[in-house]
Amino acid sequence: LKPTGNAPIMKKKKWTVESDKPVGWIIEFVKKYLKLDSNEKLFVYVNQTFAPAPDQTVKNLYECYNADNKLVLHYCTTQAWG
Repeated sequence: LKPTGNAPIMKKKKWTVESDKPVGWIIEFVKKYLKLDSNEKLFVYVNQTFAPAPDQTVKNLYECYNADNKLVLHYCTTQAWG
């Protein structure tokens, strides 16, 4: 997970996530980790190009967009790409 724009930086950048978890779960996890208010938005992007649907699974994104056996997601509190 990499911050973009004005997003707070997470101390831990690499996480292992179960492949059946949806992107929406990741968004909620990051919001809790960063202690964002529940009404604050958090956007997640794959390869700095598009925002996957919240119901998209990690497995599907990994199979389509992994690089060096990693799925890199960028997060920000304002819309950046896509």
